[in-house]
Amino acid sequence: MPFAEVNGTQLYYEIHGDGYPIFMLHGYGATSKVWVGQIGALSEHFKVIIYDQRSAGKSDHPTDDYTLDSLVEDLKRLMNFLKVDKTHLIGQSMGGWVSQNFTLKYPDKVNKLVLIGTNHKGAGVHIFKETLIDLYELAKTNKEEAFWKYGKMMHHRRFLKEMQTDPKKKFYGLWSAEDLIEEFTNNRMTPEDYERLAKAGAMHNLLDRLSELKHPTIIIGGSNDRISPKLVLDEMLDVLPNSKLELIDKAGHHVFIEEALKVNQLIFNFLNE
Repeated sequence: MPFAEVNGTQLYYEIHGDGYPIFMLHGYGATSKVWVGQIGALSEHFKVIIYDQRSAGKSDHPTDDYTLDSLVEDLKRLMNFLKVDKTHLIGQSMGGWVSQNFTLKYPDKVNKLVLIGTNHKGAGVHIFKETLIDLYELAKTNKEEAFWKYGKMMHHRRFLKEMQTDPKKKFYGLWSAEDLIEEFTNNRMTPEDYERLAKAGAMHNLLDRLSELKHPTIIIGGSNDRISPKLVLDEMLDVLPNSKLELIDKAGHHVFIEEALKVNQLIFNFLNE
């Protein structure tokens, strides 16, 4: 398995396809496997690089606290390790926080920016942290119940009902609810990991600085996303000088899973404009 020693941390990464590079950053409580609906489609035209951020998945799980800038530097040094000078960035939720901060710190390293179900501040991450720690405990005895409770936060009720009706159904021929249950309950995150990552994420607060980002940016959201609602996306749209918003109807926080084909087409069209 490919690992990179960066910033004193072993990061697990994968490279798919060839062409102009895209780094994809997953959200809080997830791993790089969450991009299963995007990797195949995007890697037909781009070099897609996914990785587990520190404290998640197969990457190192530090025992000391770190900052949001540590996550930014992880990305910078992973780019150096892979000899990538400039990239498109795709960040979902907390991955979008890292992407925004990275682009402000290293503007010459980023071409275009794709922000999915994200926001301009991380104030609510501590509430989310407590919920995920509770679900971590529940999953020890009933991982299915833990996932369905998680799913109520992440997904639109229509999609959730479809998964519950047939947990073996393969969406887009790629994954089933059973696969998502395994991924959610095997992300290797502990309560201590959730704590450290939440402390770092709470440092994200950029509304007053987003006007500095001149990069072409697309914001993609779900109409029923309760974690990153339209109100927040509109606030970002108002201050990002070169941005547009695409809101997908009847979709939740994990809009890129629920509506993978629509999201992939939006990304592809934007990156090729």
